[in-house]
Order: sequence, then structure tokens, then C-alpha cells
Amino acid sequence: MIDLATGKERQLTTDGKGTVHNGEAEFVAQEEMHQFTGYYWAPDDSAIAFRWYDEAQVPVARRFEIYADRTDVVEQRYPAAGDKNAIVGLKIVSPAGGEIRDVDLGANKDIYLVRADWSKDSKSLFFQRQSRDQKTLELIAVDASTLAQRPVLTETAKTWTTINDDLRFLESGKGFIWSSERTGRNHLYFYGMDGKLKHTISKGEWGFDDVLAVDEKAGKVFVSSNKDAVYDKQVYELKLDGSSADKPKRITQADGWHDASFSKHGEVFVDTWSDPATPPQVAIRRPDGALVSWLEKNEVNESHPYFKYKSDQLPVEFGNMKAKDGQTLYYSMIKPYKFDAGKKYPVYLSTYGGPHSQHVTRKWDNAQFDQYMAQQGYVVFRLDNRGSSRRERVFTDAIYRNLGKVEVEDQLTGIDWLGKQSFVDAKRIGVYGWSYGGFMTLRLLSQGSDKIAAGVSGAPVTDWGLYDTHYTEQFMDRPTDNVEGYKQSNVFYHVDGLKSNLLLIHGMADDNVLFTNTTKMIDALVNRGVQFELMTYPGAKHGVSNRLAKRHVQTYIDAFFRKHLKPESN
Repeated sequence: MIDLATGKERQLTTDGKGTVHNGEAEFVAQEEMHQFTGYYWAPDDSAIAFRWYDEAQVPVARRFEIYADRTDVVEQRYPAAGDKNAIVGLKIVSPAGGEIRDVDLGANKDIYLVRADWSKDSKSLFFQRQSRDQKTLELIAVDASTLAQRPVLTETAKTWTTINDDLRFLESGKGFIWSSERTGRNHLYFYGMDGKLKHTISKGEWGFDDVLAVDEKAGKVFVSSNKDAVYDKQVYELKLDGSSADKPKRITQADGWHDASFSKHGEVFVDTWSDPATPPQVAIRRPDGALVSWLEKNEVNESHPYFKYKSDQLPVEFGNMKAKDGQTLYYSMIKPYKFDAGKKYPVYLSTYGGPHSQHVTRKWDNAQFDQYMAQQGYVVFRLDNRGSSRRERVFTDAIYRNLGKVEVEDQLTGIDWLGKQSFVDAKRIGVYGWSYGGFMTLRLLSQGSDKIAAGVSGAPVTDWGLYDTHYTEQFMDRPTDNVEGYKQSNVFYHVDGLKSNLLLIHGMADDNVLFTNTTKMIDALVNRGVQFELMTYPGAKHGVSNRLAKRHVQTYIDAFFRKHLKPESN
């Protein structure tokens, strides 16, 4: 602790060394639970709660990071699916120093500490404990003086419970706001501090994304949601007393995507809005949506660097189709430059396909490579399969215990639909994806080579046994509890069907999806006599961020598809 007035520094812990860490989050908490800090100040500054963890039992993974002029060997304690996680703890200390007190997280040490929050009066510390199988999430209150505990509420699910940042304590001390997907959609509930449900704040055939702000004085809660269009993001107002639970008031009006950042009590918010034709515009607005001032109107006028390209930008069309089980799948499509309905065009299908992500969005989303490919003569297509985010649980839960199964089914449904369009050449369809999208590309080529001419797989997960505990087990359970699911989810179970043209790309210092995933894929293809192209980038991490390397990736992808799909370049 540093006293800002005097500049004096005080050390509060002494055991942090070797595998023991204080005040920071362990690897999987940072990577998968969005825990980017490990200490939590009480509102009145009387105490600091902090995470403690010992990763001694976590296996050490030796990772080779290959650069242009050297190879580094990195030893990292990385818990792959089924491995032991770090042992976590929660402690409280005074900023003045002195006794460090342990909060009891329970007899079972194989758990996840996913959140810790103080009550407004600083008298209670609330922590959220998730079971290793992620089917149970508990909110527990701890008396800051005595460390006495009481369970407040418990969420359970047949698949997995979702963690979030929606817990809000009212300053009046009358209760707290809690979000839950217990009805199959994400909704808000108001609880007393004793954990008794008082009323629902939202309900109905819609769900929200995040709690943005609570104006307790006005009795309002502001949330983001795609209630009016699945591929949009808007700001809505709900009444804290639940009187508008099924009739949220839409605050932002322009169709498209609104990222909102509210002031503490919801007096104003910064609204960053865009759509596929409009780069982000940033404004300050009142809670009713009225404009206060532009921060950056970002008009594409003659002085704007994008102006000279604006006339060539192609419109994005949105639509939907049905999955095999009858659920609605949304897609976006860009038709080629100088589109002629009498011609047949090749397809560039961009996919991600994994959980926690939405690929079809009505926003300016760095998809300029999609625009480029459409200008080169491709029909550019995206489809959000089952398992994608911002949908009801029956949609997201369809992937449980068998990653890739329904995702591939849905993408092939989209490919079948494309093949029936009069302007599509069904023999010239190509697929591209990165990370989970790279996994999807390999699975699609393995199961749909009769429908897909070529594919580019970037930084793919090929073996889910190589990926971390929290992410993988959330959807797959542990390998010992789902042997068949892991076998069928891995690319190698299906790879005999891969007959299409393939380009593999991977960064040689990837610390997220380890390069081992691609070396195993190379070995499997070589052993089967399958010819393919390979491009690796020295020193590149999971996202190839170096500007020159990124340009090289995109020009390589362009050249690969140009060779195998032969578009009539415009």
C-alpha cells in the first residue's frame, strides 16, 4: 500500500514467492473469468480483500516460442482440461497492516473463486464460488468483523452457470440486483440483503447483455440488449420496482450497435454508435437518450481519410434461416461489387462459431477485409450457429459435451442455402476462420469437403485436451467424464474426410492456442498423405498484431482463395 499523501510504502503480505501469489488472479481467472485484478478495497478504505493462490499443483507446460533469430523455452503452469487448478484463497487485511485473516471458501478446494464484492457499508464481503463442474454458482456473505458466513443464494444449471459483473448493491442498503438465466433468458432480480427475492426487474421473451448503471434515486436500471434485433445492441431502461419488467423502454434509437458507458449514478452516458456503413460516432447523452454533445461525430466528409473509399463500400444484408431443430439462425451477406444477378459468384464464408461470441452484428466491426473480398468478386457470408452468444440458453446449450457437432450442422445448413441461390456457384465455396473459427474450418472441411472447395484455418484448436480447464470443461466436462465427447469434438476424429484445399496459419509464439495444436494437425495430415499449404509467423502470438505480418496474412488468404476459387476480380 502506498499512502498518496506521504508517498510512504507499506508491505502488507510476506508469503508471496515461488508458486504463491497475493493480490492477483490466477491464469484461468484472468483468461476465462475476466478477473484482471486480485484485490478489492472496501468502500470506506477500512480493509482490502485479496486473492491468494498457490499454483504448485498445476502442471508445467514447456512452450517453445520461435522468433526469427532465436527460440525461447517458456515454462508456464498451464492447467489443461482435466488437470489440477491452482488452490485459491480469499483474505482480508487492513491497509494499515497487521493481521491477515482467511475467509473460509469451504472444505472442497477444487473450486473457482469467480468474484468478490463489498457491500456499500463495508460491513460485508460477498464472494461468488463456482463448482469445478460449473453447474453451481453460490453467492456467500462474510461478516467483515467476525468472518461469520451465510449463504445468500445459489444458481444451478444442467449445463453450466454463467458468471457476470451484474451484481449491484443499493446505496440505501435495501438490497441488491442479481442477474440469472434460470428462465432460459438472462434477466434481472431484486433481492433483500438476506437473500430473499423481492421481485423481478425484467422478464419475458428477451434477455439483456449487461447492467450499465443503476439510478437508485430515480428508481431506474439501464441495461444493454438485442431485444429489438438480435444483431443490434441498444440501451434500455427498466424500473427498479419491476413495474416495467416485460416492457423495457428503449433509450438509444438509431438501429445498429451502441456501446454505452454510464456515469456512476446514470446521470449521463457516453454512446459509441456505429453500423456497417458508419464508422463509430461518440456522443454524450442524457439518460433519456437526448444528445448533450458530440465527442467525435466522425462524419465521413471530404476531410475524412475514409472519404475516398466510401463510394466503394458495399451494403451488408441481414436475414435468417432455420437450424435442423427449428431454431432461428441469423446471417449477414455482402454481394460482390457491380453485382449482376445473372452471374454466379464464389463465396467467402467467414466463421467463428464458438461460445461467448457473436459474428453477425450490425456494426462497424473491423470487417474491412470482408469488404475487400466482396470487391474482389466474392459473395461474403457470415452465419451465427447454435452456441453463439447473446441468445437464449436453449440456443447456446446445444453445444454441450460435443463441441463442433451442431456448429458444423448449422454452417452446412448455411452452405446448402447458399448453393440454392441463383447467384452462387456452389462449386466455389471457401471457408475462413481463426481460433475457434480455425477449429470450425478444419471440422467443416473434414465433414463437408463435397460442398467446400477450400479453407483457411488460422491458429486452430485441434485437440480440446490441450486447452485450459475453465473454458473447456464449461462446455465439455472433464475428459474422464466425457471420453466420447472429447474424441468426437477433436479434429482428428473426422480428419479422414478432409479432401478440400487447405491453408494452415499459426503464430509460432502463441500462448493461447498453443502451436502444438497445429504441429499435431501437420503430423495427422502428413500421415494421411494429404497435401496442404502452411504459413507460420515467427514471434507472433494468438492474434497476429504486427502490421506487416497482418498484411501478409491477409494477402496470403486473398492469394490462396484467388487460386482455388478463381473470382472475377473487380
